[in-house]
Amino acid sequence: MPYEWLPDEGDTRHLHLWPHRSLPRQGFVLFIGGTSALISLPLIALLGSPVVWGLLPFIVLAMAGIWWALMRSYRDGQIIENVILSPQRITLTRHGPRHLHKEWEANPYWVQVTVHPKGGPVPHYLTLKGGPREVEIGAFLSEEERVSLAQDLSSSLLSLR
Repeated sequence: MPYEWLPDEGDTRHLHLWPHRSLPRQGFVLFIGGTSALISLPLIALLGSPVVWGLLPFIVLAMAGIWWALMRSYRDGQIIENVILSPQRITLTRHGPRHLHKEWEANPYWVQVTVHPKGGPVPHYLTLKGGPREVEIGAFLSEEERVSLAQDLSSSLLSLR
């Protein structure tokens, strides 16, 4: 599951969330290497002819495009959400791609964990509401993970009250 509760520090609990990566770095290297080899395979028959020099820029451009798209996907997937629960304060910090940083705080006594089964941008949209603002949490998680996270957060908030 792409979230974990870190060890408690006294009466403070820490929750760490991150998006699932379907292509790890080792898989990225294998994919780029395999794709390069398969794209270059037809060029073996053309070695020694001037046609190779006509096709080579297009092959290099295709590989550069694939490389750029995968690296952009990795950069956009660098989302980390941290929740710090203490009896006095709950803090949600979101570190997003391109140095985007957002923070939300509330009194845990008044915080409500809400799952919106329908009507949100994703099924089982999960929000925390405390005070005048409602914030989204775990948008990158799957439906089952959001439901499980809602239950975990609710029970953790109840134990603080």
